[in-house]
Amino acid sequence: MLKIWGRANSINVQKVLWCCAELKLPFERIDAGMKFGVNNTPEYKAMNPNGLIPTIDDDGFILWESQPIVRYLARKHGLGTLCPADPKTCADADRWMDWYATTPWPHLQPIFWNLIRTALEQRNMALVAELTKKVAAAMDTLDAHLAKRSYVTGETFTMGDIPIGCAVMRWLNLPVERGSQPNVEAYYKRLQQRPAYQQWANVLPLT
Repeated sequence: MLKIWGRANSINVQKVLWCCAELKLPFERIDAGMKFGVNNTPEYKAMNPNGLIPTIDDDGFILWESQPIVRYLARKHGLGTLCPADPKTCADADRWMDWYATTPWPHLQPIFWNLIRTALEQRNMALVAELTKKVAAAMDTLDAHLAKRSYVTGETFTMGDIPIGCAVMRWLNLPVERGSQPNVEAYYKRLQQRPAYQQWANVLPLT
C-alpha cells in the first residue's frame, strides 16, 4: 500500500492527500513534521535527505516534493483524467502547477506563517501588508484566467488545480485585504463541491 509521511495540516501534504482521494487510492499516512517529529530522524532522512514533508513510498519507490508526487500519482493512476492525455493540456496543467510554486506561493507562505503560526506580538505586519499586495496581483492574474473557464486548463478538473486550489483556500480565508476577485471566489465554490477537496484540502479553521 502507498505510504505517505506528513502531517495533515501541511499544504504540501494536503496536495498529495487530495490527489489520492480524487484517484480513490488507498494509502497509509504517518504523521511527520513539526510537533510529530519523525522527519529529522536518520531513518527518514535516508528516504528524504531534505528532512521535509511529504515523502511517499509506493511499493519501494521513494519520492519527495509534493508537486512531483502529485504528477507521478496522476500519471500512474489518472492518465486521461487527472493527468490530461493530450500533451498540450498536460503541459498547461504543468504550467499552472509551476506558476503556483513560483508566483503566489513564495509570498503567500510568509503571510500564512505570520498570521496563523506566529504569536501576535511577534508578527511582522509590515511584511504581511507588502506581500499581500503581491499575492493579490497574482490572484488577479488567476481571476482573469478563470473568467472564461471553470478550471485552470478548461472545463475539466486536472492535477493543475490541486496546488492552485490549496493556495486559493488559504488566500480566501486569511484575514487580509483582497479586493474583488469574483472568478477566484466562484472557482473556490466549485472546488468545495468536490468531496476529496472538502475532506483533505478545505480544512477550516486554518491552523
